[in-house]
Amino acid sequence: MSTPKALPLQASEESHAILEGISRRRTAPMWLVTRCQIILDALSGSSNSQIARELDIKRNTVRHWRSRWHATQAGRETLESQVAQDASKAAELEGYLIDSLRDAYRSGKPPKFSAEQVVQIVAIACESPEASGYPISHWSAKEIRLEAIKRGIVEDISERQVGRFLK
Repeated sequence: MSTPKALPLQASEESHAILEGISRRRTAPMWLVTRCQIILDALSGSSNSQIARELDIKRNTVRHWRSRWHATQAGRETLESQVAQDASKAAELEGYLIDSLRDAYRSGKPPKFSAEQVVQIVAIACESPEASGYPISHWSAKEIRLEAIKRGIVEDISERQVGRFLK
């Protein structure tokens, strides 16, 4: 029984050069370098199994990024043609390539506290406790918690969460 063939990938010389440049950058994040290397190896004709063995990753990971690259082909080709006409668009193409290799948005539990609430809690910590009627010289997480609830900034918050905000 034969195994299915991997999607053949295509890229212009400009995209190929950008991917190689990113994969050689010492300051590039490891996730980006690995994904660039997956695409470069796939462009050179390597199979998913070969790439997975070489990079010590799972074959499904290679398959995922190969299909993501394939899915962004239309947008990439548009930018590649613009770069061929105007070299100043190379930075835009690089941004597009990096964005296409980023993780997809994952939904999760929305934050319990808004940015405004966090800022107000930090502002309390910057004030003098005596000005709020506390007979202490320095705030503790417990007093900040009580003051935030008293001022109506939050309905309830743990001392530990206040500590995380101040960390």
